[in-house]
Amino acid sequence: MAPINSSKPKAAAETDVTAPAVAAPEPATEKPVDTDNLDTIFSALKTLMTTVDKLQKSRQEVGNIKPLIVRMLDGELLSGEELDQLKTGVSGLSKLVKIYSDYQTALEKAQPAREILDTVLK
Repeated sequence: MAPINSSKPKAAAETDVTAPAVAAPEPATEKPVDTDNLDTIFSALKTLMTTVDKLQKSRQEVGNIKPLIVRMLDGELLSGEELDQLKTGVSGLSKLVKIYSDYQTALEKAQPAREILDTVLK
């Protein structure tokens, strides 16, 4: 049976566990911009800008009708002016919902632009 503590020398890696591993530095390489899809990406950005503009305008048209809707749903009676404001707001609410859906789609399609912005506008 061999002795537990043999006199055989250990390798340097086995004896010095505190020595940090030194990795060779990697060359800094940046991904080239995918110019094949630039037209598509910029088109998606323009669509997003247009949709954001429509969304903001639609929100302004609807106004702050949430408190009025909540009051109405709570059974409160509204004044004539409040009721007119609510009618105008509710009619624009369906338009706002559709534009918000369009906005979500445009936002998703415009995400590849982030990669280009990160690469080009450091």
